[in-house]
Amino acid sequence: MARVVIFGSLRAFTDGEGEMEIDAQTTRELLRKLATRHPALAETIDAGVSLAIDGEVFKEAWFTPIGPESEVVVMPLMVGG
Repeated sequence: MARVVIFGSLRAFTDGEGEMEIDAQTTRELLRKLATRHPALAETIDAGVSLAIDGEVFKEAWFTPIGPESEVVVMPLMVGG
């Protein structure tokens, strides 16, 4: 299972839970399971979040594969350049 870290202000939507394990093969599957586990986070996920998978930042990468030992950090959407 991937280790999922909820970053900063997003913890307000997870009742303060900052780390969890989720079994998922892709980022889309992980985000769906995360929204099911923490319904208050669903609207924010739908609006967009950024993810760092093993240190590499992604946004809108729905089908990026996740390894069983990966660390996925869920962050507020990063914008700009």
